[in-house]
Amino acid sequence: MNKKNIFLIALVILATPVLMSAQGEGPTLGSMAAAAANTALAVATGVVVVMWVVAGIMFLVAAGDPGKLGGAKTGLIAAVAGTVVVIVANGAVALVGGIFNI
Repeated sequence: MNKKNIFLIALVILATPVLMSAQGEGPTLGSMAAAAANTALAVATGVVVVMWVVAGIMFLVAAGDPGKLGGAKTGLIAAVAGTVVVIVANGAVALVGGIFNI
């Protein structure tokens, strides 16, 4: 299997319980959107954590080599940017959810 198929299978496995948790009257558009947003937030948070770990390992492996340190610095900047994006996206989801009572 290639990485794309493994990612899609893992995403379906992780998202199914969340999407099926809307019981009672049946799933509404708001509950499905909230479940999708929560799932995306969880996946993005996991990706950001992995980015921080990889950036840290890159700094350890660089051992003073300027070329490798440049790559590690780029990875660290990407991890910081990813963290900011996840935090802002979480705030945006909360804001929209509060406005539309989702």
